[in-house]
Amino acid sequence: MFLKKLLYKITNPEKYHDYKVNLVTERKVKWYKSGIEDKIVDIQKKIENKKELTFLHSGHIGDIVDSLAAIKEISKTHKCKFYIEANKIMNVKYNKHPGGKVILNDKMVSMLLPLLKKQKYIEHVEIYKDQKIDVNLNLFKELAMNLGLGSLRWYFQITGIHANLSEPTLSVETHKEIKNKVVIFRSARRNNFYINYKFLRKYNDLLFIGLKYEYELLKREVPNLEFYDCNDFLEMAEIIKASKFFLGNLSLGYSIAEGLKVPRLLEGFSEFPSMYPTGENAFEFFFQGHFEKWFDHLYHL
Repeated sequence: MFLKKLLYKITNPEKYHDYKVNLVTERKVKWYKSGIEDKIVDIQKKIENKKELTFLHSGHIGDIVDSLAAIKEISKTHKCKFYIEANKIMNVKYNKHPGGKVILNDKMVSMLLPLLKKQKYIEHVEIYKDQKIDVNLNLFKELAMNLGLGSLRWYFQITGIHANLSEPTLSVETHKEIKNKVVIFRSARRNNFYINYKFLRKYNDLLFIGLKYEYELLKREVPNLEFYDCNDFLEMAEIIKASKFFLGNLSLGYSIAEGLKVPRLLEGFSEFPSMYPTGENAFEFFFQGHFEKWFDHLYHL
């Protein structure tokens, strides 16, 4: 095989290219047939034949929120139980990840459960302790697909169920005290290097609800930025629900804003475009001029 590859590379560049493409395809098909296909077929059969389904997710909180579009659609014909796994070790290093060495620590799960339990289409929510699972939503990590196709759509490929992404997937009350703010959640990961936030200095009512150190980073550019430390992610959703509009990058905050379908503005990240604003008053930007234009549009909406 090595000699054939070398011969093509030297004598026939076009044939060498075709050879490489075919080799990659063969490897992917072999991998798919080695067990992934059986898992997908098994999930499809369970959805077709069972009236009650159990779901498992062990991923980042934003990924869990994004999976709700598929679960909500499935809940129209099934009773859905959702189990969240805590303290699963991360195999990727993240700088200053709030879970430390695990994807979800106990505190993060305790902050997430109130938001999930508020969703009436989920029959039951609980921490995972070896319960029997029908649909393992973590399977998206094993699929040989471009994760940039959109994080909500990952779960469509696992389940074979598609939802209308212009409809909300989260339902919460508006916050009783914090209202009509420009709510900002900017993760330190995946910052767009083409833009800055300095122009926000001329606007009022700017509230940051992410991590404290991320707030301090952004406050260097926006000194009039205020901070609020949410009690849990249900309260975070209530604040976003009551906002004038939401501004953020790829993060839990934006996943919640997308789920609520509030007016929202996404700081796009071309290296990993896994979220696409869908619905009314939902915009994305990659460049400074567009950022300032859409921010001002939503501010005066």
